[in-house]
This record gives sequence, C-alpha cells and structure tokens, in this order.
Amino acid sequence: MLEAVDLTAKMDKAESKAILERLDLEISQLQRDLQPDGYPVLVVFEGWDAAGKGSVLNRLLQPLDPRGYKVHNMQKPTEEERMRPALWRFWLTAPGRGTIAIYNHSWYRQVVDERVEDGVSEGGLRQAFERIRTFERQLEDDGAVVVKFFFHISRKEQAKRFKRMAKDPAFAWKVGKGERRRHKLYEEYYNAAEDMLRETSTAYAPWTIVPATDERFAQVKVAETLCAALKKALARGDARASTSIVQPPRRTSPLDRADLSAKLDKNEYEEALPRLQEEIRRLQHRCYFQRLPVVIVYEGWDASGKGGNIRRLTRGLDPRGYEVVPTAAPHGEEKRRHYLWRFWRALPKAGHFVIFDRSWYGRVLVERVEGFAKPDEWERAYREINEYEQQLVEFGTVLVKFYLHISKDEQLQRFKEREAQPHKRWKLTDEDWRNREKWEDYWDPVSDMIEHTSTPHAPWIIIEGNDKRYARVKTLETMTERLSAALKAAE
Repeated sequence: MLEAVDLTAKMDKAESKAILERLDLEISQLQRDLQPDGYPVLVVFEGWDAAGKGSVLNRLLQPLDPRGYKVHNMQKPTEEERMRPALWRFWLTAPGRGTIAIYNHSWYRQVVDERVEDGVSEGGLRQAFERIRTFERQLEDDGAVVVKFFFHISRKEQAKRFKRMAKDPAFAWKVGKGERRRHKLYEEYYNAAEDMLRETSTAYAPWTIVPATDERFAQVKVAETLCAALKKALARGDARASTSIVQPPRRTSPLDRADLSAKLDKNEYEEALPRLQEEIRRLQHRCYFQRLPVVIVYEGWDASGKGGNIRRLTRGLDPRGYEVVPTAAPHGEEKRRHYLWRFWRALPKAGHFVIFDRSWYGRVLVERVEGFAKPDEWERAYREINEYEQQLVEFGTVLVKFYLHISKDEQLQRFKEREAQPHKRWKLTDEDWRNREKWEDYWDPVSDMIEHTSTPHAPWIIIEGNDKRYARVKTLETMTERLSAALKAAE
C-alpha cells in the first residue's frame, strides 16, 4: 500500500486555501448534524515521526466546536494499563454518541512497536490484528464512524525534518533517542506498517494513506476524507433499520438437563462451606502473586440465590482484592456508548477479582425480551460477547460464568417467603412479579444465551439452585477447581 503512494503530491497555497475554507463550513455543519443523530466518531492519526500529524490535526480542528471533541495523545501503556487487556484504555476513551474522539497515535502504535522492538511472534501478531478488527467492527456496528489516517514520508524526508527541528530550540526536544532509533530502523518499521495497513484496512474502517511531504496537500486530503466519511454516516439514515428475526420453535434447552432435585443436607453443607471458603481465600492470594485477573459472572432467575451465593463466595476473601459490580439498566454516560463500554471499564487489574451480579448478558436477555435492543443488535451480541470474552482469556483472565437455575414453582415460593418476612421484603419488587409473568418469554433467550456463548474458553456452569445449600457448595467447588487449574497452567 505504501509503495503506491505519490510522495511528490503538492498543492499551491491559493488552491488549498479555497478548498479548506469550503470544507471548514461543511465539517462544522456536519459536526452539528451528527450530535442529534448520535453518531460517535473516532479519528486516528498514525504515521512516521515528523510527518506533520500535529500541524494537520491543528488545522483540522479549527472549524470544530471544541465542546464536541476530545484529543487523546496516546503514549506507550503505563504499568497500570499493562495490568489489563490491551484495548482496555481505548474502550475507556471511546467517544459517546454525537461526539468526536481524535487519537494522536492509537491502538496501532503498540502493534508496530512490539513487532519491531520486541519481536512479537507471528501468532501474537495475528491475535493483535484480530483484536483490532473486532474492536473497530463492534464500534462501527453500533453506529460509530471510524476514520484512520497514516501519514507517509520517505526516510530521506524524515532525516531532513529531524535536522531542521534539531536546529530550533523550540522543537529540538521532539527528536529524542526513540525518534532517532525508529529512523535508523525505518525499513523494519516500513515493513511492519505495510503489514498493519494491509491487515486492518477493512470496509468498515479503511485506512487513508496521506502523502505528507507537502503540508497543504496533507491538510486538504485529511479534511476531504473526514468530510466524506461524515456525510456517508449521515446518509446511512435508516439503512440500519432493524428487521424482525423469526426464531424457529425450540425443542430442547440446556436448562432441561439440570437436575433441580439435587440437595445437600445441613451437616454436609456446614462441613464443606468453611473448608471451601478457606481454600478460595488461599487461591485468591496465589492469584495475586501470579498476577492472574479473575472475572466471575452471575446470571439467573429472580430469587435464584445470586446474592446469597456471592456473599458465601466473598466471605473469606481479602476485601482489598475484589469488587462486586451490580449491573442495573444503563444510565447517563453508559447509554451514550457501546453496551460493552461499562464492562470494559469495570475489568480488574491483574491479580484482582471482579464479580458481576448480572452482566453484559443483559443485552441478550432483558434487552431482547423487553425490546430495548433491536433484533439485529441482540443477534450480533452473541458474536460480540464471545469476542469480548476471548480477549479477556487471551490476556490471561480466569473467566467463570454461573447461571443459577430454579423452577418456576420454587421462585413463587421464595417470592411469598420474601413477602412474608419484613427483613426480606425489600428484595421483592413489582418488577420481579412482572418478570415472573414473562417466565416463558425468558426461557428461549436464556437457552439461546447458553447455547451461543458457552465456549471452551468460557463455558457456562448451570447451578441447580432449588436447594440453596447445594448451589452454594457447587459454586465454591467450581471456583476452587477453575482457580487451581489456572494457577497450575500459569506456573
């Protein structure tokens, strides 16, 4: 791709001025039009050191309302950021609907640097490219506009600019050891950039290579490309309108195989529980030492015992090393972003536990049943969730998913018990009764969720929950097994 770029491309001052003045008006209006339609925009600036990214970016921002954009100058990840999956910090900075995020360096910098400087394996590189393609596709599927620029200059031009900058005290600091090392390795970086561009230029997030020898030409090229991308996004209009998805009748369900008659007597329970809690406490400390992040997901029917189960799991844990995240309906900033954004934010750093009391699976459960997500949105969520969990596991996360299953009769009995006991009455809401009326409406979505998202690296564990003692012990036994296996693999 770089080979075909005409680095001699130029534009005279009068022509570039006239074009940019027209584009300024268009881009300013497009920014205003994007806000009510709720399109988030991500603009990526990558390229060679001294290729002029800063000056072109400065010119691009002039017609924009600064209240509607934010520039992110992404450096190499800090030690804190390295304790989470590679794209974590970019999910955190992803723009809300109707706003623009501009990245001076991005998720691509690490890929290229690691290949040249650290000699990352081919397998690792393929994983990194796939993570990036997934990240950009998920954002674009959610309505985002992704515009990517690579500023290209020759090695000779870069050397000339370094020399000129070094003579000026105001800019000499920009040419440090890192810049000189990358210049020396220009050919290696060229090959790495070529592979990166080829592997990650997609229909939903194509690369635009900007010949940057002439600054005026680069300014016009960037402004024209951004203007065209924003117009295309607005023209989509109802092209993303959802169509109804007809589901065939379900004949069997993974829930059918759960033995809800399973029980544990009180003596067995009182002997097993403290022993398992002590073992999990020991495993927590070993996970901290090995820097293994642990993510535990609880889903299940209302009154299936998730809260009591979580309390027994956390009772012996060091509170400095875990967090319980209760998941309610999205609100505020959460509603302005991709539904996975808030779960990326809550991920634990290496060595810590996070327990989700309900989770990203709301997309294919309550949002599907209640109509909060369109059919095409919850349908593609199965793939998005599997991709999300794959990235967590690739990072080394121990991911454990529990679905607490009870019978409809058992749920009714628990509702009545809560209603009769003043200290438990707060647990029962009108929404719980309303959800109970939709038991059959939830049966297929729960079954689909388990079938579509139970994978070898992140299987669902169905907890038979009619007997609370049995459910708690099975959960703790599963946790000790999974943590022990992960620690053994990490040694």
